[in-house]
Amino acid sequence: MSTFRRRAAALITSAAAVLTGALTWVAGAAPADAATGCAVTYRITNQWPGGFGADVTVTNLGDTISGWTLGWSFTSGQQISQAWNATVTQTGAAVTAGNVDYNRTIASNASVNFGFNGSWNSANPAPASFTLNGVTCTGGVTSTPSASPTRFPSPSPSPSSSPRPSPTPSPTPAPGRITVWLAGDSTVANSSGAPIVGWGRELGQYLTTGATVVNNAVGGRSIQTWLYESAVTDRMNSTGECTLSSTAYASRWQSMLDASTGMKAGDYLFIQFGINDGSPTCPRHVGAARYRELLTTMVRAAQQRGANPVLVTPVAALTCSGSTAVPNRGYVTDTFTVGTATGAPVIDLHKLSYTLYNSLHFCPFNGDYTSGPVGAFFADDHTHFEATGARQIAGLVATAVRDQRLGLGVYLR
Repeated sequence: MSTFRRRAAALITSAAAVLTGALTWVAGAAPADAATGCAVTYRITNQWPGGFGADVTVTNLGDTISGWTLGWSFTSGQQISQAWNATVTQTGAAVTAGNVDYNRTIASNASVNFGFNGSWNSANPAPASFTLNGVTCTGGVTSTPSASPTRFPSPSPSPSSSPRPSPTPSPTPAPGRITVWLAGDSTVANSSGAPIVGWGRELGQYLTTGATVVNNAVGGRSIQTWLYESAVTDRMNSTGECTLSSTAYASRWQSMLDASTGMKAGDYLFIQFGINDGSPTCPRHVGAARYRELLTTMVRAAQQRGANPVLVTPVAALTCSGSTAVPNRGYVTDTFTVGTATGAPVIDLHKLSYTLYNSLHFCPFNGDYTSGPVGAFFADDHTHFEATGARQIAGLVATAVRDQRLGLGVYLR
């Protein structure tokens, strides 16, 4: 083929990419006998004023890799705030993403995926190139449009030309439809008998119609009984944990894991346990290590499906020390530990809730749950809420979503 025809073909390919909304950067063709090579798909999954979420897929085009590091640079001051499925560090514009234990190996022609949330200011262009274990990815870097499209240009046929400046993001259109899944106990559940109302029932009023809440919280459950239900026996083993008669998940979790009907890319999973888990007896008892193990399992399952897990510390009961409402729940530190290990954001609803009780001057309290502001907030005890209280607790969760600049914030009213 003549030089003219080759250049003409390249121009046609570039134009076709523009028309389909995806632009491909190719650094060159890897030699047929090369042992290394990669392709990277960088996708902005959500974007809102000042923040964005991104998904990165790395495909290994060479021999099997055991241990990987992906590098790139931002060009417009973007900063990564949290990540999952990879250990991500940033120094200035330079970003390094490394494997975690469970995705250390990438077989030939196989892929790994990770995601992150970040911030942007005037523009949010995609990175122009990536390196895998120090080798430039020559299989191409593909950027797909986001809620607010950002693109990077293909090089012109002349190898000496430099990339054109990336455009400023256009106004963000309405985000697509997602599902917000909830897993938890009676303080989250829609109802555990009148007049008890969980904050999960009230969360939907803070969201636009683009987000549908599916509340699978169930009263009286620890994280283990929620996951395994009646398979958790009343017998405790030598390690102090309740034994399982079966490792089959309860139908509620199976349905959420189902590829057709369950969590999908872009969805959110809010998880709040730690109230019933502190029971000293089985089946509800869960030790700290087991709690962290099961919570990690749920987080990883969501991440593997492209969903966004959000951990929520257990909402506080009303416990007064004189005129001050004080902390009273366990597993708070364990929840943060899992968040740090997995990259999942944590909403400290425990602290937010007892801080709210103080702002409402619930303490000192005489124990009467039938009258006054405490009676209107709580449902006959110091743990469960009536609709008024549940609505305010849900408001704390919604405010935290906004304050922590989570991607779900674009769906807040």
